[in-house]
Amino acid sequence: MRKSNFALRLQPSLLEEARKLAEQEGVAVNQLINVAVAEKLSALRTEAYFRDRAARADLDRAREILRRAGKGNPPLEGDELPSAPATAGTENRPARRRTASAKTKPARRRKSGADSV
Repeated sequence: MRKSNFALRLQPSLLEEARKLAEQEGVAVNQLINVAVAEKLSALRTEAYFRDRAARADLDRAREILRRAGKGNPPLEGDELPSAPATAGTENRPARRRTASAKTKPARRRKSGADSV
């Protein structure tokens, strides 16, 4: 593998955080930065891959496949729905998860038709 040198200018606070994390992980700062860049590149490539695949997608064909999936077959062991009683009207809706930010943000008031201009 060919190695190259690159002068990297980091904000002092970023460098300090990188040093702390590298020490916690037991690796050199250089290795930490190499892994961080590799992870970012991988994430960007993955995003581009799925974006390209989605652009070529045949949604009607996918819906047809999903409509037929498992038709006439009982659920496999472990795939059964939980037997807990459901609240009326929510049987087919997945449970919503609240994120930390959703818990701390105040609820927004919706404007009624008379309030909006």
